[in-house]
Amino acid sequence: MQKGIFDGLKVLDCASFIAAPAAATVLSDFGADVIKIEPPGMGDPYRNLPNLPGYPASEHNFAWLLEARNKKSLALDLTKPDAQAVLYRLVAESDVFITNMPPQVRSKLGITYDHLAHLNERLIYASFTGYGERGEEANKPGFDSNAYWARSGLMDLVRADTNTTPARSVAGMGDHPCAMALYSAIVTALYQREKTGKGAHVASNLMANGVWAASVLAQAKLCGAKFGERRPRERALNAVTNHYQCKDGRWIILSLLNEERQWPTLARCMGREDLITDPRFATRPDRHARSVELIKIFDEAFATKDLAEWRKILDGNGLVFGVVGILDDIRNDQQMLDNEVLVPFENDTMLTINSPIWVDGTRKVQPRKPPAIGEHSNEILRDAGYDEATIETLRASGAVA
Repeated sequence: MQKGIFDGLKVLDCASFIAAPAAATVLSDFGADVIKIEPPGMGDPYRNLPNLPGYPASEHNFAWLLEARNKKSLALDLTKPDAQAVLYRLVAESDVFITNMPPQVRSKLGITYDHLAHLNERLIYASFTGYGERGEEANKPGFDSNAYWARSGLMDLVRADTNTTPARSVAGMGDHPCAMALYSAIVTALYQREKTGKGAHVASNLMANGVWAASVLAQAKLCGAKFGERRPRERALNAVTNHYQCKDGRWIILSLLNEERQWPTLARCMGREDLITDPRFATRPDRHARSVELIKIFDEAFATKDLAEWRKILDGNGLVFGVVGILDDIRNDQQMLDNEVLVPFENDTMLTINSPIWVDGTRKVQPRKPPAIGEHSNEILRDAGYDEATIETLRASGAVA
């Protein structure tokens, strides 16, 4: 197994569901030794996500494969003092502790920053919450669908037009960007530790990341900007930054920001050279003023060829556009494969999705399949200095499973 940048870094993942554990996953991708702390019995409830209504049916636990790769599992019942003592011993030898449990639960289980910081002055305590750690909503549970997507304004902003209902997010859509924020906070604190020798309490939350994602328009609102009507696709204000359906039902989105130079090229690509000299569309202001007419013309043109044909034509003429991808595309997307966006698990042909950062001169570890509940409990306890008799006692008491 290859070593990574964080080889030797010890991380305790005492979190659940997506954003906080996924930050630990990114650390593991770069070689950190990550121990997943989860309760005995059912383990992290996130293991059960694919069984909830509305999720795709699969023989594989796809959610757990993604978030828990590379990790070792230690099953601890932190309601028991003996289990807390085990955790404290691990904390004393660890570099990073990650949790997203609500503040009152942390107090009950003895895992607040104050509980742990005195055990290890170099510890990075990474806290993730729904709505931040202060104020009346500090203890309020949050998921990306409500704290990130809905609260930030994104749910309202991406609706198709003023008259359609707010748009639902997809599973984990906010959690994974939030994971990168928490990861960056941890890495920033590790850099600070290199300078000071001291650990730190770092934090991020769903609400803050949601507003950050919506920040261009949120900042406009904070500046008192006046917003226009949200118009449907057919009445968009700019035809050359709109999306269009191809003959085979697939969609593309044009992004011609250099409109004056690329307008003639686009007209030729569509076989509509007549548009170049059409006085209705002679200038950029003309085209914008008559965008509804132009969209209808484009709709007719794009409906004449399949997506593959349009990709070849538009790429061949240097026009900026994007394919509106579907999940079926991903497995065979050569650009994703070439850039290791998708990578195989160790000793397996199954692909998984890579964390979206790379560092020249080093390779990430090849992903390893995630652990069963408590799969590494004995191994972790032995490494922490527990003898077999003590391990057996801890297991018999239910503190460890």
